Amino acid sequence: MSDTSASDPAVAAAEAELARLRAEAEAAEAQLKAAQAKAALAAAEAEAAKARAAGGAPGTATPSAAGPAADGSASSATDVSAPVAADASSAPGSTPRQETPGPAGAPTAAAAAPAPAPGAANDGPLDADQVADIVRGYTFDAATLDLGALVNGDPVPEAQIRIPLGMMNRHGLVAGATGTGKTRTLQGLAEQLAAKGVPVFAADIKGDLSGVATPGEANEKLLARTRGIGQDWKPEASATEYFALGGIGKGVPVRATVSGFGPLLLSKVLGLNETQESSLGLVFHYADEHGLALVDLSDLRAVLTYLTSDEGKAELKTLGGLSAATAGVILRELITFADQGADVFFGEPEFEVTEFLRTAADGRGIISLLEVPGVADKPALFSTFLMYLLAELFELLPEVGDLDKPKLVFFFDEAHLLFRDASKDFTAAIVQTVRLIRSKGVGVFFVTQTPKDVPGDVLAQLGSRVQHALRAFTPDDAKAVRAAASMRQASAPPSRSSRSRSPRRCRAPGAPVRGRSRTSDTCSRSRAAPWHRRE
Repeated sequence: MSDTSASDPAVAAAEAELARLRAEAEAAEAQLKAAQAKAALAAAEAEAAKARAAGGAPGTATPSAAGPAADGSASSATDVSAPVAADASSAPGSTPRQETPGPAGAPTAAAAAPAPAPGAANDGPLDADQVADIVRGYTFDAATLDLGALVNGDPVPEAQIRIPLGMMNRHGLVAGATGTGKTRTLQGLAEQLAAKGVPVFAADIKGDLSGVATPGEANEKLLARTRGIGQDWKPEASATEYFALGGIGKGVPVRATVSGFGPLLLSKVLGLNETQESSLGLVFHYADEHGLALVDLSDLRAVLTYLTSDEGKAELKTLGGLSAATAGVILRELITFADQGADVFFGEPEFEVTEFLRTAADGRGIISLLEVPGVADKPALFSTFLMYLLAELFELLPEVGDLDKPKLVFFFDEAHLLFRDASKDFTAAIVQTVRLIRSKGVGVFFVTQTPKDVPGDVLAQLGSRVQHALRAFTPDDAKAVRAAASMRQASAPPSRSSRSRSPRRCRAPGAPVRGRSRTSDTCSRSRAAPWHRRE
């Protein structure tokens, strides 16, 4: 009977299928056990990192080239690559684990830096020594802002990527393709700054920053992720106020009078030449001498029209006069300026920019969100407000040098709207203000899709950069990726070979490969590690 069963093809096939299913079940069970073991290991590493932080074990090493210089030197820029950092701001309303404040930028001994867990670097492109270098380079004794954890195949909770709080007035850039998490990074930085008592101003272009006013909601996926990157997450709401540019919107109206704006700044916004600028100053002088209030653009046009009329010419003879041709140019520029939507910014009551410097009763900084409706169609309105705001702060705030924490930090989302079709005078004014306002304790961060959206003279003044993924689908995109990669390579310490590497050998995430486009996820974890110095 057994011989008959063995020779039966149907029975043999059934037994073979049974053996196959048994083998698959055993393999699935092994995979499940391996996944459970990895999860337990990640939780244990997170608890160990938490215990070391509570015990004060972590110290600081000499900051690497990827981190800000401990001595406050602006020559070393922070270059944080977001693809290799598990994003600490992935959940709105979250407050990552904070560092114990200390002297700004004060380093401690390198030996005190926490060592990565054994095997943490075995599965990734970086070995244990390289991971340890990154841990030492991003460990500071002063208060810091957490950006996430190093991803070396898997997140390494001990390798936290941070920016010292005292370096936030050195300005910075957050760049990356759409959908890569720039707004989350902005939100996380703003929440941490406010929690440390620093007022924050952000232009809420798309309306997706308002969630900072409400606490986030916990879930298992969120808690597992934050534990995996070594953070003790808890939902918190930030003190938030809403403003509306020109009174268009539901927030507190933000306006300025033409007199308060001044002739010099208005000339730069209008793109006037020296002769036209001096003539506009003459008009402001006349209005001031005769007690004429220039509230909005219509008031300025009325005074210009009067001074070029037969009645008004006689009053200007003693001051040098105003030619009809020059007045005509200024009037045309004012009309164009108003048609671009900038007229709503001028009016009363005039807003006091010091309102952005306030803190809440519990000592937390207030996050001021500016609603900018239809800014894509009104870039002149946004750029005019920015110039006015920075100029007013520079005039009102005293010189303070380098503080333990800044007085105010600006975040300008969609920064390419500021510089689109911008005149040389406008760019020069922004560069000068960004260069000098650091000593007033004010930091400015630009958020955009590619570093090429921001003029080179402005980029040269930025001390930190958070680079998210870049993608290349066209030759122009590939050129932008190569430019971003060269910027990052220039900020790194010199390599052992002084020869420049070809773009093919130092291909950035998202660069085209053999005529195809590659997203950042396939190579960012292995190629986009933050720059650091091997001690």
